[in-house]
Amino acid sequence: MLKISVIGAGSFGTAMSVVLSEKGYDVSLYDRNKEIVNCINKNRKNSKYLSEITIPSGVEATCDMKKALMDSEFIILAIPSQGVRDICKQMKDIIMQDQIIVNLGKGIEKESLKTLSLVIREELKGNDVVVLSGPSHAEEVCVKIPTALVAASDKYEISKKIQDIFMTDYLRVYTGDDVIGVEVAGAVKNVIALCAGISDGIGYGDNTKAALMTRGMNEIIKIGLKMGGRYETFMGLAGFGDLIVTCTSMHSRNRRCGILIGKGYSCDEAIESIGMTVEGINACRAFYALKKEYDVDMPIVDALYKVLFENFDVKEAVYNLMTRNKKSE
Repeated sequence: MLKISVIGAGSFGTAMSVVLSEKGYDVSLYDRNKEIVNCINKNRKNSKYLSEITIPSGVEATCDMKKALMDSEFIILAIPSQGVRDICKQMKDIIMQDQIIVNLGKGIEKESLKTLSLVIREELKGNDVVVLSGPSHAEEVCVKIPTALVAASDKYEISKKIQDIFMTDYLRVYTGDDVIGVEVAGAVKNVIALCAGISDGIGYGDNTKAALMTRGMNEIIKIGLKMGGRYETFMGLAGFGDLIVTCTSMHSRNRRCGILIGKGYSCDEAIESIGMTVEGINACRAFYALKKEYDVDMPIVDALYKVLFENFDVKEAVYNLMTRNKKSE
């Protein structure tokens, strides 16, 4: 039986473990939280994430990294973006070069401003890396709601393997080779989703959100092209598709965090209330720096940066966006 390792027993790591186990794979689910690991092994439940889902017996949870990685062909990283480098360092002396790394995270490393695939390649030299992304909430995947993703790799045969591994009658996976485009789209859409949430929190309507999403996609495309992505990627599942789901769903922690900020919470208060990683916060800081490096105009990112990190008034930020110099679309 093919063994697959999943690193991180958060909501998406748990959901994907269930998917893979139900397909008949032997799944080893690593997490450093002993309480979560023990609960999964004893009660077949994740006490913190997706607690109503029964986890199949084919998923064995462990706090032992070596045990989790041993004899697996695929290693799925399902951890927050800022923890990717550290977890790769922990894996470095354990993994074999023929093990394929599949990253589910969406973000930019805030210190280096590098995409996560670049971070992984720096630490795990020689291992093939695939990015699996698209409009997908763990809460829906684990109850078999139809979902579509894209597996992007610079080697077609590797992305095809991931397509075969994950495909079910409710989870459709497409292949792609624009790794940088998929990663940039997945990171910037979290910034726009924070803004969409802020708009909801203030009490603005559909007109405002539609404008934010459309002009937000414009910013995704501009920075994405400068960083080496392709236009068609941003119009696909990893771009337009993921932007829609993250800006409109209450499953989106970025949108929920934005709603609280729009209602008057401070950034720290909103993050504490959500209780999980809000990737858009770090992504905003990263792309505020990257837009300068690549000389790209990103007024929505500018406005959110001022609100999050310079205590700028939210409604004044909206006013400034709406009264900028006139221009053509």
